[in-house]
Amino acid sequence: MTTLKSLPSVDLLLSTTPVNAFIESFGRPLTVKAIRIALDEVRQSFPKSQKIPDQETLIRRTKQILTDWTTPSLLPVINATGVILHTNLGRAPLSYDALEAINQISINYSNLEYDLSKGRRGSRTIHAENLLIRLTGAEAALVVNNNAAAVLLILTSLARRRRVVIARTQLVEIGGGFRLPDVMKQSGAKLVEVGTTNRVHLADFENAITEQPIAMLLRAHRSNFKIIGFTSEPSLKEMADLARSANIPIVDDLGSGTLLETTDFGLGHEPMIQESLDDGADLVCFSGDKLLGGPQAGIIVGRKDLLAKLKKHPLARAIRADKICLAALSATLLHYIKNESKQKIPIWRMISTPPDELQHRIQKWVSLLGQGRVIQGQSTVGGGSLPGETLPTFLLSLSMRSPEKFLSHLRSDKIPVIARIQDDNVILDPRTVLPEQDNILITSLKKIIKEEA
Repeated sequence: MTTLKSLPSVDLLLSTTPVNAFIESFGRPLTVKAIRIALDEVRQSFPKSQKIPDQETLIRRTKQILTDWTTPSLLPVINATGVILHTNLGRAPLSYDALEAINQISINYSNLEYDLSKGRRGSRTIHAENLLIRLTGAEAALVVNNNAAAVLLILTSLARRRRVVIARTQLVEIGGGFRLPDVMKQSGAKLVEVGTTNRVHLADFENAITEQPIAMLLRAHRSNFKIIGFTSEPSLKEMADLARSANIPIVDDLGSGTLLETTDFGLGHEPMIQESLDDGADLVCFSGDKLLGGPQAGIIVGRKDLLAKLKKHPLARAIRADKICLAALSATLLHYIKNESKQKIPIWRMISTPPDELQHRIQKWVSLLGQGRVIQGQSTVGGGSLPGETLPTFLLSLSMRSPEKFLSHLRSDKIPVIARIQDDNVILDPRTVLPEQDNILITSLKKIIKEEA
């Protein structure tokens, strides 16, 4: 009868050619640990299985353990969903110039906080600030790690233990159950709601200011939903005039934030950063990885005196942007300054791609696959931007026996592909597939189609 005594020793397995290759790839300590776990698994299961695996099986199991341990959980994927700013897929992909900037800054030392002209300590806040000032016309700017952090810093610095007025129509919740009232509570600011869920008037803000001391007016753009029907709200300019007469600041939280006019691309109007400043907002905050098309960041632009207070607040250090973010953001902003954003920033390339170009790509996909249909469809911007707005596109429709199983196989490939199901067919939208990914995508589809046949 086979017994546990027939199990090969750790030393015996270490002496084999395949395991020597593991040592080269993963290092000896990790390989030894994996072998011991593989052997322990056999010992634990032996009373029930009464079976000792052969040496080859143990080596395969060791390799699987090592692979599981060393495979990153964060992976590049191909987004074929048609959602351009897909929050679950990392929002905006970066431009090649942004990647090159990251590479140069990350593999070298940098002047992150060093003043080259004076030969002494400097400030990291300057690196993207001048570009933001030039693009928006603001007096000053500050970059933190995301827009929620930007809002938190503004409220904590300028309104802690003081009242902030906001319309009930703007008490938004963003992804993951993150609610604006919760951010205000965390900052120590006292929330003063005015108006109703569908209508708010300038008089509501006037009354709030008259009845009690107010530190700030806050407007939050509803970037991820719309209120339609019997609705009304005062304009930002009207609110800014009121705030100025009361000698209190007004902050515009744009959430997404764009430097380009979205109506030029067949979309609805998204409030522009420059417009908010022109309309009188004292501070405007927005995201870096949404319609700006850059890295994750929270960007604040506006009055120099207010931003000076934000920069000095202790919280600013806790949520500051690192050198990688600042390098990528600066490279992204340069695309706007050089008037090349539509050519070089991936999300704007996607948004501006005409449908006939997408149709040509899909027809090529069908030709290479030898199956599938070209159908018309709609892409969306996503990422909490331009709710309800779509762009016409052409889609690849594949009829598979089990669409769910097919999507699962696509997600399990070496470079996962994320697609969707529509009318019981597998649907892939070329608008969100980077052109350089076409060959990888077709190879993956061919392989899985063959397996499913």
